[in-house]
Amino acid sequence: MKLLRLGAPGSERPAVLADDGRTYDLTGVTRDIDGAFLATDGVERARTALRAGTLPALNTEGERVGAPVARPGKVVCVGLNYRDHAAETGAPVPERPVVFMKDPGTVVGPHDTVLVPRGSHKTDWEVELAVVVGRRARYLDGPDAAADVIAGYAVSNDVSERAFQLELSPQWDLGKSCETFNPLGPWLVTADDVPDPQTLGLRLSVNGVQRQNGTSKDMVFPVAHIVWYLSQYMVLEPGDVINTGTPAGVALGLPGTPYLRAGDTVELEIDGLGRQRQTFEDA
Repeated sequence: MKLLRLGAPGSERPAVLADDGRTYDLTGVTRDIDGAFLATDGVERARTALRAGTLPALNTEGERVGAPVARPGKVVCVGLNYRDHAAETGAPVPERPVVFMKDPGTVVGPHDTVLVPRGSHKTDWEVELAVVVGRRARYLDGPDAAADVIAGYAVSNDVSERAFQLELSPQWDLGKSCETFNPLGPWLVTADDVPDPQTLGLRLSVNGVQRQNGTSKDMVFPVAHIVWYLSQYMVLEPGDVINTGTPAGVALGLPGTPYLRAGDTVELEIDGLGRQRQTFEDA
């Protein structure tokens, strides 16, 4: 099932995209698609209502698509999680997941404008598979327990300012948490519709030129391991987002490739999870 949110920023309404290609209103089921919705079996309620045929259809022409999850409590990221990406940046393949946090306020819609920060010279792109948490998770017994706490998956663009990230601080947060730096969506695809998250193709192009073309099977640490590992060090709450890393093809790893500037357009997609398109503007 594909869950989404439609409308102006701050006024989005919940909806579901059905297999027949039509979009249906979920406001009779929930006020929003957020942590509370996920934690209280909201996905099953939405599925039941869709099957019953009781949801009103929506005309989505001209509607803005927001991030499919409202107000995530935290965005946790895993860096250098594809062997080819680690190699292109000159970093060794990590022995343990490289974990950093991203300001949840960076999350915007999949087609929203992304702002190039003031003073930026190295704004970069990263197509990533995002995991959305659906159940509280602390000290999971092992990776096999991860499936029970995953609500679903989405496309994420972990936009990064490399000079801020790597030259201004020993931590990465400055280059990861700039305004609008995490387009998410268009959909939250529920876990039952993604039977194997390690078989998904990820692609990204800049101004029509393909830069990234990878597959999640090349992750150093697969999704189940990441969720289990994080639960040993922090409590994962419903609605939290986990960005699981990016394949090779970022500007940082392509000498001579220009970084993003105002007017550039980025398009990205993951198999079965939809497409994004952003135009960049100066902040």
